[in-house]
Amino acid sequence: MNLSFAVPTPLEYFASLVHSDTEFPLLEAAVSLAQDEYPDLDVQQVLGEVDQLLARLKRRIPADAGPLQKLRAVNQFFFRDLSFAGNVNHYYDPDNSYVSVVLHTRRAIPISLAVLWMELAQGLGLAARGVGFPGHFMLKVNLPNGQVVLDPLDGQSLSREELAERLEPYRQRSGLMDEFEVPLGLYLQVSPPRDIIARMLRNLKEIHSSQEDWTRLIAVQDRLIVLLPQAWTEYRDRGLAHAELGHSGRALEDLECYLVNGEEGKDMDAIAARIAELKRAKS
Repeated sequence: MNLSFAVPTPLEYFASLVHSDTEFPLLEAAVSLAQDEYPDLDVQQVLGEVDQLLARLKRRIPADAGPLQKLRAVNQFFFRDLSFAGNVNHYYDPDNSYVSVVLHTRRAIPISLAVLWMELAQGLGLAARGVGFPGHFMLKVNLPNGQVVLDPLDGQSLSREELAERLEPYRQRSGLMDEFEVPLGLYLQVSPPRDIIARMLRNLKEIHSSQEDWTRLIAVQDRLIVLLPQAWTEYRDRGLAHAELGHSGRALEDLECYLVNGEEGKDMDAIAARIAELKRAKS
């Protein structure tokens, strides 16, 4: 008897990874984001490469090493020995968001570096988490004597004053000054894995939107909607991208979904007008 099994599509595979918050494999989900761009990518092979890095790191650390010693060892290994760093010359290259590529180029944006760094740190038993700091993803590690916040571009520990300074431009742009000022600690809360993957996808979304690369944008939107099924603005944005490509049926489906479910916003009239325009063009 011949048994045949259907191979899941990249989107189906992604959906299987992100369906539950209790067992959310952050690294595997992050690696899988590259499958739209690199269809032959072997996700398990990439995970194996990271496991090999962790094994190398563990061999360098004494069995009785304390948390601070482990933290220093991760930074030494990751930033100095392996030379991971920010891709300052090509910051908006989509490859900076693909962990499989980053493992070889050793260059990326903060959030991709953070995902890899966390995997190594957690593999040593460190309480390391990601922080969705505005404009620049951060790392936070709990130590016996308190917590440290690190920049994933270089592993530098940042003081409260330095963090407040980095926050200043965001606060000014958002009008969060004086009586609207939010305590610094609120910006340093741990990001759950689902939020980290959403931020990685939205980085890609921004790149593809700015380049009007509607096909790639739709692939990103598909993942965002699987990840965040009630993020109604993502349906709107996918619908608008479908409209740009002339996919009227799909565009209408998404835009009508947004109109029914989305919060009453400034763009509701504009979306209703776009729907009417698409319907006229179809008839």
